[in-house]
Amino acid sequence: MTTTRADARTRHPRHQRRGEPRFPGVLATLVAMALYVALPQQLLFAPRFVMPGLELLLLVPLIAINPKRMTRQTRISRILSLALVAFIAGSNLFALGMLVHDLVSSGVKDGNSLLLAALQVWLTNIIVFGLAYWELDRGGPVSRTQAPRTQLPLADFRFSQDENHDAVQEVADGASITSDWVPTLTDYLYVSVTNSTAFSPTDTMPLSTRAKLMMSVESIAALITSLLVIARAVSILH
Repeated sequence: MTTTRADARTRHPRHQRRGEPRFPGVLATLVAMALYVALPQQLLFAPRFVMPGLELLLLVPLIAINPKRMTRQTRISRILSLALVAFIAGSNLFALGMLVHDLVSSGVKDGNSLLLAALQVWLTNIIVFGLAYWELDRGGPVSRTQAPRTQLPLADFRFSQDENHDAVQEVADGASITSDWVPTLTDYLYVSVTNSTAFSPTDTMPLSTRAKLMMSVESIAALITSLLVIARAVSILH
């Protein structure tokens, strides 16, 4: 359903303090875990189900705290959510390192499976950095919807909605100042997609040092994966 200009001022979740739905974050996490499980064994940090098992142990209490919508946050839940993202990111970066080693090794014969693994690593890279941006920006998803703007931490990202209040009326009605708009997981996944494909920010600018560092790591990882895949594909074709 399309949100009308009249609805923009009254129907945003921040006004009702309902919080973001839990399901999208859980789905993104499970997809990242499934992509990891499907990787070749030589790219894995530990036996196949060890890392996904640890990640599930972190995910279950987070779902228990906020089963439907993310409205509550404790110190423990904050630590668990950041640790979950760190586990996924660390295992995927390790897989990327092993993938680089195998792709440049002349003794590797199963190039087709490595090309598929590169796609899995690239997709996981997009998901995990989207989750990281989502968890860190302005204090995280709970803080963004539950705390008054005057109490939010400094923003890590500047979205176009944050500066559209002086645009034409139909655009300004959806701006942050006008409608109390805040970014959701979809917005951060979009930032991650564009950063992994353009290797640079597009419409959303990083503001903090940590955001710039994370976007740099993501861009470099995506660039390395793309270059090695292209080089390996050319060698296979020849």
